Amino acid sequence: MIKIGILGEIGSGKSHVAKNFGYPVFNADYEVAKLYQQKRGVFNKLKRKLPKYIHSFPIKKMEITNAILANNSSLKKIINIVHFEIRKKMNIFLKKNKNKKIVILDIPLLLENKINNKKDILVYVQSKRSSILKRLKKRKNFNQKLLNKFKAIQYSSIYKKKKSHFIIKNNFTKKSVNDGINSILEKLLKWKR
Repeated sequence: MIKIGILGEIGSGKSHVAKNFGYPVFNADYEVAKLYQQKRGVFNKLKRKLPKYIHSFPIKKMEITNAILANNSSLKKIINIVHFEIRKKMNIFLKKNKNKKIVILDIPLLLENKINNKKDILVYVQSKRSSILKRLKKRKNFNQKLLNKFKAIQYSSIYKKKKSHFIIKNNFTKKSVNDGINSILEKLLKWKR
């Protein structure tokens, strides 16, 4: 099985690229949202660590946002609790898809939390900063301060690019993404024969 980890800046279109590979995708953001809605254990741990901010189950996104914005250590506390669960979910996903030729890992802190293995193929999604910002501002819950907090805990784009085996230029057209994906798959499938 080839594991492909998708890297890139927030808003660069990583999830869109991940979906377009046409293979099973593990989407960590989706799994985190599910944890907040369904796992009382996660709620209890977060409530213990952040009693001023986390009040009700299912956890409201606004409570998480308020905790992160109010305190510099909140984000780390949340990540420590949530990423433990996400690793478990990812391992279940990998077992379930063990016979697939390729799986895609769409995990925002893939490198930072050392979730990837040395053998994993890393693909960096590169987009213009101006296009990213325009797209982010269209998001219903866009918050520049929150964005800055997340950026502060991520490795730089330069570092991620250096670690990547491939770069997909995403100018937010179907063609740019599909051309990039097809070229990568062609090389990988040849290389793995």
